[in-house]
This record gives sequence, C-alpha cells and structure tokens, in this order.
Amino acid sequence: MIKLIPLLLAIGWGLAAYMFSAWRTKQMLDAQSVPLKDPELERLTRRMAAALDLPEIRVNLFNIEPVNGLAAPDGRIFLTKGFYDRFRSGSVTAEELASVIAHELAHVALGHTRRRMIDFSGQNAVFVSLVALFLRAIPVIGPLIAMFMANMITGALAARMSRRDEFEADAWASALLIKSGIGTAPQISLFEKLERLTGNRAASAPAWALSHPKSAERIKAIRANEARWTA
Repeated sequence: MIKLIPLLLAIGWGLAAYMFSAWRTKQMLDAQSVPLKDPELERLTRRMAAALDLPEIRVNLFNIEPVNGLAAPDGRIFLTKGFYDRFRSGSVTAEELASVIAHELAHVALGHTRRRMIDFSGQNAVFVSLVALFLRAIPVIGPLIAMFMANMITGALAARMSRRDEFEADAWASALLIKSGIGTAPQISLFEKLERLTGNRAASAPAWALSHPKSAERIKAIRANEARWTA
C-alpha cells in the first residue's frame, strides 16, 4: 500500500488541478462571453438542431482575438471573436463556421470534455511513475533529466489521445453536416484555409508532437468517411 501512495497522490493532484482549471475557465468564459446572435448562423444552427431533435443550439461569442472554437467543460459551445470577425470580413463563410460549431458539439456529445478529466489525472500519474522509473533505472541522469524525459513521453501520449478525439469529432461533425443538408464541403474548405487563418507555424512539426492532426490528414479522413458512408 505504501508503494501506491505516490501514484495516488499524483492522481489526486491531477484531479484537483483539473477541477481548479475548469473553475477558472468557467469564470473567464462567463466574464468575457455573450450569446452569439447572428441571423445567418442561427439559420444553420436551427437546421443542425432539427437534425439532432434538439429545440436549439446555443452558441456563445468569446471575446478574444485568436481564431478558435471550443467546448467548455460544462458543455457550452463558443466561437472566438477573432473567428467571428473573419466571418464578418468574408474570409470565412457561415457554413464553415457551422462546421466548427458541429465539431465542438461533437466533443460534448462524444464525452471528450468529460474524458479529458480522466486523461489529465492519468497523465500526471504516468509522469510521476516514469520519473521514479528513470531515477531507479538510470540514477546518474538526475531528477531534472528524468522529469524532462518523462514530460516528453507523457506529452506525446497526451497529443496522441487528443488527435484521436479530433478525428472522432470530425467524423461526428461530418455526419451531422450531411444530415442537416450542409454537407462536408465547408468542413473541408475551412481546413484548407485554417493554417493561414490561425497563423499556425506547426505545419512542419512531426505529427506525434501535435495535439491536433494536420489539416491534410483530417481532410483525407473526412473524404474517406463520406465515401464509405455513401457506398
């Protein structure tokens, strides 16, 4: 039992850190967000809501400049002001923004926002265990190098799990967009311009280090799913 104490402490710390982070995120979103009211977007969200047998889909506008969408731990859907501004300027279409909303809905529907709580605490437990393993197996490396090595491994594992979630959310969103008559073309066209919109410099980074799959991989998966479904 004594040997399990470090592992249990790591899990407990991970859970506490996640809960605190979720609380802070909610406070920030509440303070910096308002309901998004746009007739063109509401027309599309009504179609998606009907496809899901929901009375409505509420979207909030998060007042920050980066181009992004997000699903909060409490299930709310947000588009950033930066993303909405791209729509207002004509750089992004209403259908492309609808594909972002569908993607964030998928994270909620598939339980990704809840599962991340478990993943977060598990990653901390893995990190502590790896540090202990490295220090025992290679004592000459010292604690700082052991922590660096453990962080690299847990970071790669976390990125892999995140990429899995993104592919799952893309597929769910594709199905919703098809069912609601919007189709996957806006989803694909958005990914084709996403790196330019976000100023993403990670395009040349190795896939294992990225928390999101590369756009070309996501487009390929969307097309493969649609071909399989129509066949």
